[in-house]
Amino acid sequence: MAMAMAMAMPSPFWSFFILLLFPCFLSVMAVKQTYIVHMKHHQKPSSFETHHDWYTANLQTVSSDPSSLLYTYTTAYHGYAASLDRDQAESLRRSDSVLNVYEESVYSLHTTRTPEFLGLNTDLGSSAGLRIQALDQASQDVVIGVLDTGVWAESKSFDDSEMSAVPSRWRGQCESGVDFHPSLCNKKLIGARSFSKGFRMASGGRFMKEPKENESPRDQDGHGTHTASTAAGSHVANASFLGYASGIARGMATHARVATYKVCWRDGCFGSDILAGMDRAIADGVDVLSLSLGGGSAPYYRDTIAIGAFTAMEMGIFVSCSAGNGGPGRASLANEAPWITTVGAGTLDRDFPAFAQIGNGKQFAGVSLYSGNGMGSKAVGLVYDKGNSSSSLCLPGSLDPARVRGKVVLCDRGLNARVEKGEVVRDAGGLGMILANTAASGEELVADSHLLPAVAVGKMAGDLIRDYVGSSSNPTALLNFGGTVLNVRPSPVVAAFSSRGPNVVTPQILKPDLIGPGVNILAAWSEAVGPTGLAKDTRKTQFNIMSGTSMSCPHISGLAALLKAAHPNWSPTAIKSALMTSAYNQDNTQSPLRDAAGGGSSTPWAHGSGHVDPQKALSPGLIYDAKPEDYIAFLCSLNYGVDQVQAITKRANITCSRRFRDPGELNYPSFSVLFGKTRVVRYSRELTNVGSAASTYNVTVGGPSSVGVKVTPPKLVFRQIGEKLSYTVTFVAKKGINRVGSGPEFGWIVWSKEQHHVRSPVSYEWTQM
Repeated sequence: MAMAMAMAMPSPFWSFFILLLFPCFLSVMAVKQTYIVHMKHHQKPSSFETHHDWYTANLQTVSSDPSSLLYTYTTAYHGYAASLDRDQAESLRRSDSVLNVYEESVYSLHTTRTPEFLGLNTDLGSSAGLRIQALDQASQDVVIGVLDTGVWAESKSFDDSEMSAVPSRWRGQCESGVDFHPSLCNKKLIGARSFSKGFRMASGGRFMKEPKENESPRDQDGHGTHTASTAAGSHVANASFLGYASGIARGMATHARVATYKVCWRDGCFGSDILAGMDRAIADGVDVLSLSLGGGSAPYYRDTIAIGAFTAMEMGIFVSCSAGNGGPGRASLANEAPWITTVGAGTLDRDFPAFAQIGNGKQFAGVSLYSGNGMGSKAVGLVYDKGNSSSSLCLPGSLDPARVRGKVVLCDRGLNARVEKGEVVRDAGGLGMILANTAASGEELVADSHLLPAVAVGKMAGDLIRDYVGSSSNPTALLNFGGTVLNVRPSPVVAAFSSRGPNVVTPQILKPDLIGPGVNILAAWSEAVGPTGLAKDTRKTQFNIMSGTSMSCPHISGLAALLKAAHPNWSPTAIKSALMTSAYNQDNTQSPLRDAAGGGSSTPWAHGSGHVDPQKALSPGLIYDAKPEDYIAFLCSLNYGVDQVQAITKRANITCSRRFRDPGELNYPSFSVLFGKTRVVRYSRELTNVGSAASTYNVTVGGPSSVGVKVTPPKLVFRQIGEKLSYTVTFVAKKGINRVGSGPEFGWIVWSKEQHHVRSPVSYEWTQM
């Protein structure tokens, strides 16, 4: 079942003021917010029976209020989260027991065709099809933990009729809430928890008084149900979204178990809640963690997700995170840590065509998921307020009902939600809407289930329609809808919204890692909310079509579960390597992958290693592996302080006696080369043979003429499975070519043997020469 994530959440409340009115004056108390306190875990005095007792005592040195303590962490982090004012936080920083104190970060959500598109519905009469079927059955031993907005447990996507008994090693549970009973869990949905203390603190406890924000695992948003079912939803026959995308809906690993951890609420996803969810998921025994959420770039020791993911990686848990929906802007990535698999979004070969015919006889193709009665067969007036940015964007309250009533309104894409623009037009009396892209979105088309007849068109069509409205004394338009079409070419195409590199936290690590399906994805939905999420949308549907890197992330999570079933002894790094080095870089027209933001060729800053290919990932031939100690050497090479490295690794004996001379020395499946004061960059890599015993791989390279590349040795001869061999790559920026300020260039390195092609993308940047 293909699934995706919401594009954004409302801005969070970072702090709040409590005003107490006394008889003669108004007193303003100190501002409190959530802080995460990193303790010297291994120095717990013997007088305290547990770390929780010790953490509580530490907090009591600055606060006597028991409600100040929100969480204590024991697995994903060593410390606790507390509600403090600035002075209290500063006092704790001076404590001998405390390594550091950090302000909580706030994160946002990144919002049936895909199994076939990814080759998972291969004919069961073939050897590939039989292997996929066997792995899907084997994935019953794999548990995917989804940190999101909760779950609609009643969805058919969580049917357990084909599932065996829950693995005895599972330590999770289903929580009880006013709207969620533990009996809703079963052999498919084996865990459901919620974490809200951070959100409650930031919102002043308001949500406990509002029915739509009950403290329970119940999904009132839809996003969490969509992502969980995308990763591991069961087969559901005759699924569709209001008649669109009809067929069999299923997740990537239909027999894998699902455990959901609700960490996202009305005002966002708070770091203290996320860390508590990761802490619990790791302790419960998940094998894969899927997080379709993220925030801005930050050093790894300040990144809640990166810190929790490091512990997960150490314990053999694969962590998949969405890259973000900040594209096509440069350096817009989230979740950049190298121990995380960072996923961008691409399109499917399925579309939902719709058409806008204007009065000069021209017709423009677009997309739509509108499912109503339409606007008839007669053209009506077309309105566009070019000179008014508010009304051209169709912002709330910006349209004049007298001007738009009974007409089609042309709205520019941007600033507010696409579906909200349609609501604004409808509320003003408009009959229909043409949603036209601007330069920011290019030719990317994302279908939405609008409340009125609406067609989304690309920038070029939008510009022509804008010109027509401006030049015609009586502009008109008629909208028509074409249902569902398959085998769209070209596909996949990198989504314009998908966040791009370079990696600003560690430029020597190329991100994103790869892309997966993330545009117009059908998956299960919460029946507590309409498909648009708008308050006025009273429609109920069991499935919804969504777009975002939120949708691409759980695809990779589910595929990782299949690889975990196929190779139970592989590390998370090995699984990531297999997914990356086997990814493809040509679309279904045999042309290089294209970028929807402009229509030109895509680059590894947009698509990473390429588009995931599950069949090839199952047998990659060679893998780039890394141990936790390698990641520690990487962190030490970033010149972090020992306490900062300890905050990430949770190890007390860090000395940084081993460090890379350059962070790019990490044994990563891709390369990011920075030419600065030197024209020569040299990296070594180690490959592990996971294919056949006697294997010889030859290297080929490609790239710009401005860089010379030499690989030593050019041939790797493996004699047995599990053998490790190293090679060195020397990159030389050629003399007389000054590319400083002219942008990046890209190439590739491939180790090949018969059917195996182990491909690594390379990015080049010139910072100074």
